[in-house]
Amino acid sequence: MADGITFLLIEIFYFILNMPFFSIIIVSWNALSHLKKYLPSVMATEYSNFEVILADNASNDGSKAWVADKYPGVRIVEHDDNYGYCGGNNRAVPHASGEILLFLNNDVRVDPEWLQALAKCFSNSKTAAVQPKFRADENPEYFEYAGAAGGFLDRYGYPFCRGRIFDTVEKDHGQYDDSQPILWASGAALAVRKKLFEDLGGFDEDFEFHMEEIDLCWRLWNAGYEVRYCPESLIYHLGGGSLPMGSPRKVYYNYRNNLMMLWKNCSSQSLTRRFWVRYGLDIIAGMRSLVGGHWAECRAIGRAHYHFWQSFPDTHQKRALLQQQRAVEEDPPTLLPVNIVLEYFGKGKQTYEAIFSSGPGQ
Repeated sequence: MADGITFLLIEIFYFILNMPFFSIIIVSWNALSHLKKYLPSVMATEYSNFEVILADNASNDGSKAWVADKYPGVRIVEHDDNYGYCGGNNRAVPHASGEILLFLNNDVRVDPEWLQALAKCFSNSKTAAVQPKFRADENPEYFEYAGAAGGFLDRYGYPFCRGRIFDTVEKDHGQYDDSQPILWASGAALAVRKKLFEDLGGFDEDFEFHMEEIDLCWRLWNAGYEVRYCPESLIYHLGGGSLPMGSPRKVYYNYRNNLMMLWKNCSSQSLTRRFWVRYGLDIIAGMRSLVGGHWAECRAIGRAHYHFWQSFPDTHQKRALLQQQRAVEEDPPTLLPVNIVLEYFGKGKQTYEAIFSSGPGQ
């Protein structure tokens, strides 16, 4: 009994001595209402080694003054323009003191002990990034669309999560309470080692919106590191704030950025197969939109492909550099050998458990 208590005390003491310092970066543009609702929970975090940085994208709604008055300990980094998610975060990183960057959306409510759990996940030096468990702020019994219980890609680059596949979001009853490697962590609450983030060049600002975090996490895997899911760390995300579901602009970024991401990061062995099959599936999706009379969606897909090819020389140049730098020749094991479209729409399997009942890739 005494030996057990002694061991526990030593473990606690070791954890306290090695608590990583987190820099929580919150990008904001005219988000006063969100900050009033969600920032108090962040400031009430029960963890001693953290700072909060508000990366303000030239707001004019009084949000900077409100934060400065209510929370003078928050460091406000004022940008001269609205640089979006990627640019706003990238420009705030040089102001961060922490060894761990934590990119947090301004519509996230956090559990008081969320950072304690995340800190433990970084005890392994091979862990580059970690995602907490996402629940829906307005329906907290359910996972939240953006991150759920961690993200993956199927064989053709379609993103999905444990707990959320396409528009089917599962109720959280503990079915994904195991910590495991994931391919990508949602940018709504993404913790990543600062040195690795900077070494890899941060977020690719050509993405503008959507999939920039998947691109970053894939680059971390290619550099020889892991991305993990931490179920003990709990956050509640409102979601849908940047671009509404189904909007033509969202469709455009999803299609264009997916092609950019695949071309940049696929291994040499898999690039041709993965990219061109996905390209063909995109064309089929565009034709279905056309036949179904969804003109705006069809135009968005067409524009996405046009602009992908327009910027292809730059994308290919990025690929050439990244392939020279990669430490692992194969694609990540979390890029799963399954056709999620076929499983979901063709076979009617709408949950991660149903598709991977024998384990991922089985």
